[in-house]
Amino acid sequence: MKNHFTHEISLSPHIAWVIFVAMIFGNFMAILDIQIVASSLNEIQAGMSASRYEVTWVQTVYLIAEIIAIPMSSIVSRILSTRIYYSICAVGFTVSSLLCAIAWNLESLLVFRGIQGFMGGGMIPTSMTALFLLFPEHKRSLPLVLFGMVSTLGPAIGPTIGGWLTNSFSWHWMFLINIIPGIMISAIIFSGPDIDKHNYSLIKSLDWLSLIGMAMFLGGLEYFLDEGARHDWFADTAVRFSFGVCILGAMIFFYRSLTQPKPLLDLSVFKNKNFSLSAIISFVIGMALYGLGYMIPVFLGQVREMNSSQIGHIMMVTGIVMFLFAPLLAWLIPNFDTRKTVLVGMLLAGFGVWLNSHLSIQSDYDFMFWPQIYRGIGLMICLIVVSHLAMSTLPLSKIADASGIYNVTRNIGGAVGLALINSSLDWLTALHINQINQFMTPENWIFIEHLDQLTAQYHSLGQDAQQVALSMIYRDIHYQALTSSFNDLLRMLSIIMFVTAFLTFFMDKSKKMNI
Repeated sequence: MKNHFTHEISLSPHIAWVIFVAMIFGNFMAILDIQIVASSLNEIQAGMSASRYEVTWVQTVYLIAEIIAIPMSSIVSRILSTRIYYSICAVGFTVSSLLCAIAWNLESLLVFRGIQGFMGGGMIPTSMTALFLLFPEHKRSLPLVLFGMVSTLGPAIGPTIGGWLTNSFSWHWMFLINIIPGIMISAIIFSGPDIDKHNYSLIKSLDWLSLIGMAMFLGGLEYFLDEGARHDWFADTAVRFSFGVCILGAMIFFYRSLTQPKPLLDLSVFKNKNFSLSAIISFVIGMALYGLGYMIPVFLGQVREMNSSQIGHIMMVTGIVMFLFAPLLAWLIPNFDTRKTVLVGMLLAGFGVWLNSHLSIQSDYDFMFWPQIYRGIGLMICLIVVSHLAMSTLPLSKIADASGIYNVTRNIGGAVGLALINSSLDWLTALHINQINQFMTPENWIFIEHLDQLTAQYHSLGQDAQQVALSMIYRDIHYQALTSSFNDLLRMLSIIMFVTAFLTFFMDKSKKMNI
């Protein structure tokens, strides 16, 4: 593996930057496409004649495929070379984007989204590995900041871009916009020089059993978490089967990873304290990034009944703040202890989530503004600096595997976060509806007075007036219960972020990042 990081071919700084910028843009597209559908799920649901539960898999299946591909990328890029592997991923991502746009039903869309996620997942850690191949140590800080910016901006502005495209054209354009940039990136990388050498002999050491075990583990876990709550957990055959697949896959994967001389994932990097604690923080950041990117658009769409463009307009604040804050971050990083910087970033982000947890059924742009600013600045600080904390104390020979594992922790956090949100939302909403319904009795004069007012408002409907008034009241009850459920989940997430922030106290001091 050490040879993988030897600069066998000397590249000029200009060529190195051209290759890296192309790769980082591909990385941006791959991360963007997780959340680009977030504010347009209602339109996809209508276009595909799917239920609210089914359409969430448009996001989930992408994440699952990406999670499987990320740890694979380390060994495959060494077999084929970084240039060839990245080119294959970029072409596959572009073709699958086109197929997503022309999908004829939900099933075909999910298959093509899976392929798109698998190819996109190969680009993310490969671009981080390329960073270490293309730039000497004293020139890696700026590329690392760019890598962190892309990782943060993608999920933040995904719903905004998706909402604008859906509202201005149609939801198909969320996938069609990938085609021209995808072709350009593929051409630049493929026609460029090699930045490392292929090693076909490594194919003999590819642990297929470990790969199958990992896919079973992650896929089974995602299905179990996502579908369990809706099917009474172990009362459902498919949920029981997915749980069994998850446990069996975990046993295979961890046994092979810990006993094979050349495992698919080198889990020994977790012996490094900074890497392990950074991976936990990355996991929680993933929950925050993807969980919030899902919850806020769903709240705005279902409770506030906003369209994709309006949702995108609100979500855009986070992306703008991150972009404008980048120059200040370049000054902050080298002037402060990285551990303290991450602590402040996590506390800021957690405070933003806590502010967001006071939603009402009237919450609008003004209410969302400051929570998004705190959250955006905090998460951006964390994503950039935590990656440095994770990698800076590792030997260079472990960077390729470590980058795959580190990136997968964020995506696993996102997948688990989305699954927990989906599985918790229904029963929390039912709980709050039951609590509110206890007050909907003839003894409650406020309820009776409101019912009489609404009935009088619809008096032109005759005998149906009271029934319409009741349906309006129960619609508002559902909205209030859904809002309370989102607040519960946001509070829990903010508490997790506050607790995680203090893991930085247990880290060893790392080398400063010099921009």
